[in-house]
Amino acid sequence: MNNYSDTPIKQRSGFVYVIGVVLLLAVGYVLGMYSSSMRYPILKEPEFKNLNASYTKILNDYLDGATPKQLINGAAEGMLASLEDPYSQYLVGEKGEEYTQSYEGQFYGIGAEMRLEEGFYIITTVIKDMPAEHGGVLPGDAILEVDGKDVKGKSFHELLALVRGEEGSSVKLKLQRASEKEPIELTLKRAPIPVHTVTSELLDGGIGHVTINRFAENTAKEFEAELAKLKKQGELKSLLLDMRSNPGGLLTTTIDIASILIPKDKKILDVVYKDEREVNSYRSKQKEKWTIPIAVLVNNRSASASEVMAAALKESAGAIVIGEKTYGKGVVQAFNQFKDGSVLSLTEAQWKTPGGVWINKEGVAPDHVVALPDFAKLRPLSVGVEMKRGSYGDDVKTLQSMLKELGYAPVGADGVFDEVTESALKGFQAAEGLTVTGQFDDKTGYRLIELLRAKLEKEDTQLLKGIELLKK
Repeated sequence: MNNYSDTPIKQRSGFVYVIGVVLLLAVGYVLGMYSSSMRYPILKEPEFKNLNASYTKILNDYLDGATPKQLINGAAEGMLASLEDPYSQYLVGEKGEEYTQSYEGQFYGIGAEMRLEEGFYIITTVIKDMPAEHGGVLPGDAILEVDGKDVKGKSFHELLALVRGEEGSSVKLKLQRASEKEPIELTLKRAPIPVHTVTSELLDGGIGHVTINRFAENTAKEFEAELAKLKKQGELKSLLLDMRSNPGGLLTTTIDIASILIPKDKKILDVVYKDEREVNSYRSKQKEKWTIPIAVLVNNRSASASEVMAAALKESAGAIVIGEKTYGKGVVQAFNQFKDGSVLSLTEAQWKTPGGVWINKEGVAPDHVVALPDFAKLRPLSVGVEMKRGSYGDDVKTLQSMLKELGYAPVGADGVFDEVTESALKGFQAAEGLTVTGQFDDKTGYRLIELLRAKLEKEDTQLLKGIELLKK
């Protein structure tokens, strides 16, 4: 990452400072600090004696054998684990690469979306002008193998690791197509796949509803483009910024977007280091005055950079915050990526709102507390779960609640798949053109979720409250 601070201070090579939720990631920037090795030099005897002796003993005598790299990585992981800090971690190899790639606005792959159905990964969407489309992949194709490796039974994470790779590299897919008796094989070249993080729609009354799902490298440019698109559609009278379930992103990006909305020179946040030996303040660099009202939507999964943005807009721009109290992530991690791709991520600072509030474990409180309907809070169904008469447990309880919400009553949410549940499920399957079995499968689950999402769009109490307040 090359997100450099405008502050002309000494840089610590290779380090990036981040605010984020583990692996969902957050706010990043490069700053300089004097090297910690100046204060705590490389360990010597006797401090290092036990570790060195253990390393040598294991390497020489362990029955099943061990490698130096294995032991060094294990020691690093152990040191970070000993801190009992959920945000400090050592990520080895590919996990480290994935960590850093999460900050970027693209990855290298084939440009297709997929989902798990009855144990098979099915292509659901082929993105226009991407390798999958150019290579002949079609929606409905089932992935059997990637580069000769059977993918059945693999996790989604494992499948992505096989499909993604270096730009320009080749990947061979074996696919089963419904219209073909035999599997087909296609070879595709991986290409940059852009990750879109901003969407918008112009609502009645000139309200621009802009959703940011995370703060990546290109999010500020996307945000400006969406604003320009809204202005072309009609008069933009107010902004409804939706950051619900936004886990965070790059601090430089957050500051760039905040600088569009917050008056020039108003504070965005402070970053405070250990023992307050250094405090960096970030202020708006607004170029063009923002003149229309702003409302912000957040929930309890809005974290780190989205909390920075919500607090800054609330305290420095007079924005109205609507929804639920946010996650409460107020500490900063520095990460260093090593040559082998491994990453050391270490908590080194805290951030504070323009008013000097540390929101860690507290969150940003909304001006208007608004909860979503109960059905929006249903626990997710387990992937690949099968349910039929006689099944019981939390997944059955969720299924029953979903059916009841969609009008397939009488269904009691007692967690027991009985005759009534079976009858309700058959009714749903028949109404939706699915195979009527009275048993829950992946296709039934996806359709339930699609209908509940559509219902939530119409009954989104938080969005409706934002619209109401902006129309006043």
